[in-house]
Amino acid sequence: MKKENIKLGIAPIGWTNDDLPELGAENTFEQCISEMALAGFEGCEVGNKYPKNVAELKHKLDVRGISVCNAWFSTFFVDGKKDETIKAFIEHRDFLHALGAKVIGCSEQSRSIQGQNKAIFKEKTTFNDEEWQRLAEGYNELAKLAGEKDMKVCLHHHMGTGIQTPEEIDRYMAIVNDDVYLLFDSGHLYYSEGSQQAMLDVLEKYVDRIVHVHLKDVRDEIVEEVKQNDLSFLDGVKKGTFTVPGDGVIDFKPIFDILDKHNYQGWMVVEAEQDPALANPFEYALKGRRYIKDVAGV
Repeated sequence: MKKENIKLGIAPIGWTNDDLPELGAENTFEQCISEMALAGFEGCEVGNKYPKNVAELKHKLDVRGISVCNAWFSTFFVDGKKDETIKAFIEHRDFLHALGAKVIGCSEQSRSIQGQNKAIFKEKTTFNDEEWQRLAEGYNELAKLAGEKDMKVCLHHHMGTGIQTPEEIDRYMAIVNDDVYLLFDSGHLYYSEGSQQAMLDVLEKYVDRIVHVHLKDVRDEIVEEVKQNDLSFLDGVKKGTFTVPGDGVIDFKPIFDILDKHNYQGWMVVEAEQDPALANPFEYALKGRRYIKDVAGV
């Protein structure tokens, strides 16, 4: 890949997990960002232990040569919570803008089961026509608000939500305006479909509308266990569904090739939540960083 096109980041979720705060409770914010820098990353997303004060956060990141590229934002348009979502989004946008980020990764969390004790493969929600319409109107409005700060909104397709499968991604992409984008997550698509090809097809189809990339690998044997035993998403995380690129079943070379062929410019972020007590965050960050260098040349 062309080095000048790509910035490499890593998410703090490998150190401290926002959905399961007991995972990594012992790891400090300073340790997390110091180890990110030491492992060779230049950027990060935002976790629950990060200071909320922009000046303080920026200082601590700057001295380590780390910048913020994105932070998760939950939307609830399908639930009819448009006003609350818009109000919270403006605050979130302004926080990220002050930190220099250019994209805002959103996830539609209405009726999401990702944090609940429900079988991830059997109990996920789907949206009806009216709900899709509400979603589209909401995201079109977010895109305008982001555009005011020269930023872009992208949707993070995610296990356990109403936008998980390739078909649901297709529907989302078809009904939103062209200034609403997609966050491509290798791990969530592979997990959903159990197929490298299905994941690559989505990437190839929408690469020109993808403005942020999450690199995460998957362990097939854990996915099988989750399926067989009707486990929840978070049960799977604790057991090790996800890992860093190069440590699971996904071949990332075709991903890098497609992004390179289409001249993708932006961040690629390692986002591989595991139990830090079982998978040392720094060691896994190093492992992922080396793999990306070896395979993508960046």
